[in-house]
Amino acid sequence: MEKHPRSVDKDASLEAASIHEGEGLDRLGYKQELHRNRSVLTLLFQTLAIAAIPYGEGGPLLNAIYGGGPLSIFVGWIVVCVLDECIALSLAELASRYPTSAGPYYWSFQIAPGSKTLISFINGWVWLIGNWTITLSVNFGFASLVSACISLYHPGWSASSWQLLLIFYAICLGSFLICTFANRYLPQVDIICATWTAVTILIILVALSVKAGAGRHSAAYALAHYDTTLSGWGGFTFFIGLLPAAYCFSAIGMISSMAEECPNPAIKVPRAMSLSVPVGGLAGLFFVLPICFTLPRLADILDAPAGQALPYIFHVVMGTPGAALGLTVLVLVITLFCSISITVAASRSTWAFARDDALPLARLWARVHPRLGVPVGSLALLTLIQMLLGLINLGSSSAFTAFVSVGVIALAVAYAIPIALSLLQGRRDVAHAHWCCGPVVGPVVNVLALAWIAFELILFSMPTALPVTRVSMNYASVVFVAFMTLSALWYVVYARKSYKGPPESDGL
Repeated sequence: MEKHPRSVDKDASLEAASIHEGEGLDRLGYKQELHRNRSVLTLLFQTLAIAAIPYGEGGPLLNAIYGGGPLSIFVGWIVVCVLDECIALSLAELASRYPTSAGPYYWSFQIAPGSKTLISFINGWVWLIGNWTITLSVNFGFASLVSACISLYHPGWSASSWQLLLIFYAICLGSFLICTFANRYLPQVDIICATWTAVTILIILVALSVKAGAGRHSAAYALAHYDTTLSGWGGFTFFIGLLPAAYCFSAIGMISSMAEECPNPAIKVPRAMSLSVPVGGLAGLFFVLPICFTLPRLADILDAPAGQALPYIFHVVMGTPGAALGLTVLVLVITLFCSISITVAASRSTWAFARDDALPLARLWARVHPRLGVPVGSLALLTLIQMLLGLINLGSSSAFTAFVSVGVIALAVAYAIPIALSLLQGRRDVAHAHWCCGPVVGPVVNVLALAWIAFELILFSMPTALPVTRVSMNYASVVFVAFMTLSALWYVVYARKSYKGPPESDGL
């Protein structure tokens, strides 16, 4: 008996929906285990929550002061946004072709012409190190910001290493509990975060512009003043000032880890990824411009308590600790949202890598709690690793710089490997993706992305200021090499025989 045409159409629609929801993941070699409860909007908002512009730019703002001040802050923001959009577009193509939580190491395995297993193992560990340390940098920076808030009312007080560590531990444990037991509400949390961020930027814009306690600068000063005497790097100083903006958008690729939690990820994930930099970049201009126009004396900012320039700027510009605290609390709430969102994404990356038997005790970390619908083991592992690495702060006051740098370096390398492999293969795989930049724009975007990543690796390995001391030294390279040494040992001892790489797939 033949079906009615309308019935056939309906069956075809249901079949297509089934492919998007479950069979599409089967074609990539995995079974559906997580709940698909996210949309393009919530994915975009999660990416923006991870960027957390007032914190992502404001937390390491001291580097932009060392980088010469207003010119590095304003022009640097625009330059970095353009270059990071090239990375976002390059990753969006790959995420569209292979939309799984495995992300870059899965892409590398499918695209590599040879030695697939080894390349994906290396990329997977680099990716994981990036996820762990960038999450650590957010939570540790959150603790530093809390310490700086206390200093607003007690200028002579400074958190000791162990006090900062306890604040950091409380933040890590709080994020773990929220991400474990409130997963079903997190898409709404990302929406609230986006709204809160927009309101916060608007309030800071109005408050700083109206009060301007340190005076209002001319447009020439606010947009182009450049002091090369603060860092000791001479003409290279401008590039040091790019660090905050580069840090802000360094984790744009982490949203790929949420591909198994949204319907039709081959379209929705790349769309959210590609929109994150333009939307965040535009919003960021309204945050950096009032700061540039009302900056206190640059040399004074360098002595800000806890190395946090933003609360100090708020204090001087607003004139009272209460007003400064009010603005800083708005940023602290954004940082809390950022901590939650980035913890979720990093835990999914950990879970995906464990699912492919690439981690010690992989089965423990790869379990998804049947009732909560989250990989509780991976969340616990992520939290434990952060808390252990936080102990570094007891021996080095430059720990935050190292955490930030390692996170950015590792994520950048993890992005570069599949982008370079795709480019070397003539972009054959991404040419068939549902979301593609095309044969003309695509190669240009890929080359610019790789060039910027290469420069980032140099930039984030350098000390911020000269001369270099034991305290000011950038230990990022040491931490990164230590991590990679441990992963190499694990490969030799166990993974060389057990790790077969992710499932082979032709993509979607």
